[in-house]
Formats: sequence, C-alpha cells, structure tokens
Amino acid sequence: MPPTPSLLLIDDSSGERELFREALLRTELEVMLFAEQDAEAALRFLLHRASLGVPPSVVLLDWHLRRWGGQEFLRQLRAHPSIATTPVVVLSTSDSVVDVSAAYANGANAYVVKPNTFDELVRCIHTMCRFWVSCNVSPRLVEESRC
Repeated sequence: MPPTPSLLLIDDSSGERELFREALLRTELEVMLFAEQDAEAALRFLLHRASLGVPPSVVLLDWHLRRWGGQEFLRQLRAHPSIATTPVVVLSTSDSVVDVSAAYANGANAYVVKPNTFDELVRCIHTMCRFWVSCNVSPRLVEESRC
C-alpha cells in the first residue's frame, strides 16, 4: 500500500500555517500536512524524509521568509540530488514580476498568489492538492515503477 500523500508547507507565520491547515481540512482530501517555519529546518526535513523513501508530494513555499528567502531555499534544494526534483509551489502574497521571475529562474514548478478569502484558499488548496498529489507524476515514482 502506498504511503499517504503529503505536503510540506514552509511559512514563517504561525497564523498562516494554521489558516492553511484549516483550509486543507475543509478540502476533505486525505493528505498529510507537515509544516516548517523556516527554510533551513525544511531542508533538513526533506533530506530526512528522502532518506526514508517518503518525501512529500509537493512543497508549498512562502517566498518571503525571514532567514533564508524562497530563492535561497530553492538553490539549496536543487543542489541536493536526493531531493532536487521535489516539486515546489511558491505560495505568496506577492504578485511582483520580480518575485515570480526569480522563483521560476531558481527552479519553482509553480507560483500561486495567496487568495484573498478563506473560501478561495480552500478551493485553491483543493485544486493544488488534486494536481500535485493525484495527477502529477514525479521522477521518483517513475524510477520506483521500473524496479
């Protein structure tokens, strides 16, 4: 039996993490949520999960983190072969062309501007999870199916 799909949310705001958790519960999808408040801890978490063979299906990354920003996190993530192909969706309040361009230039797989209302957030999370957990085929899954 395959492991329960999971996602890692990286956001330095405890309020945002809790709001996301509540919105994910409202989707009624069977997805395990992990959360980290900073990029360094998230990178350690991802390396550990990869060593166990159970990386998250997708990382949701706040672009404007206090210590390492999203750009540095993506650089570090893409430098580690065991987690380099992990899908990353930037989830940010910024719709700045500079931020969007930098995210993609550093290896983000998608960039989503955080919705304005809770109901919109629920719909957004539902759509993202359905795609990244149910539809997306990761390189890791392709390699496992060949074994």
